[in-house]
Amino acid sequence: MLARALVGRTFRYATVKEARLRRSVTAELASTIAGRTIERISRRAKYLLLEVAGEQVMLVHLGMSGSLTHRWHGFNPGLFDPRHDHIEFALDDGSLLVYNDPRRFGLIKIIERADLNNVAELKYLGPEPLGREFSADYLWKATRGRTAAIKNLLMDQRIVAGVGNIYASEILFRAGVRPARRGGKVTHAEVARIVTATQEVLREAIGSRGTTFRSYRDSRGQPGRFAQLLRVYDRQGKPCLKCSTSIRSIVLGQRSSYYCPRCQK
Repeated sequence: MLARALVGRTFRYATVKEARLRRSVTAELASTIAGRTIERISRRAKYLLLEVAGEQVMLVHLGMSGSLTHRWHGFNPGLFDPRHDHIEFALDDGSLLVYNDPRRFGLIKIIERADLNNVAELKYLGPEPLGREFSADYLWKATRGRTAAIKNLLMDQRIVAGVGNIYASEILFRAGVRPARRGGKVTHAEVARIVTATQEVLREAIGSRGTTFRSYRDSRGQPGRFAQLLRVYDRQGKPCLKCSTSIRSIVLGQRSSYYCPRCQK
């Protein structure tokens, strides 16, 4: 949605109201992007990449509570607390691109396009889960000999980029694998099911604009709808939608993990 609205638009100026994010926003941000046209918008793991005319790329991470919204005709700014509108980008059509982040865990920085694959945030990321490199054979090799829980490995950005906690629980439920299983003990057939489930879950989540529990909003300010499709996440004590067994919850890597003790082995 951002790409359709923003590619071809030109930044007029940027206003940094609060620079103290996960890393402080540099003073050069505003001067670097002023007058630059947005040529391409892409994603790498949980990072958004706005490529502008010239040799720079604006790298954006939303943290745990951030949003990047395109505010134009019909947008309801009342959905967002203006105290957390930390950065505003004015565009040539009169619209605004606004970074809002109540917890300030996000990141916005300018990098050189030539250095894109070498910056610390992107350098060690694994393959994209929807890309061809993320295959059953790849994940099988990546998990051999590993004693860590398969859910933790699935969330390890060095193994596969961009799989978060909610989706990892949902993926393993569909694959029929318990989240606490040692990665090295998961069979090749199970790994193949995990890869298939990963692609299914993420495509469905993208089609539903993500998952909203509290504050998440997409670029138009709309909540994600995927929460309505969750089968195990945050359903502890409720009946499994497949077999009616009570869903259980455990903590892995300091994150809550949900599973069905009957459907997942």
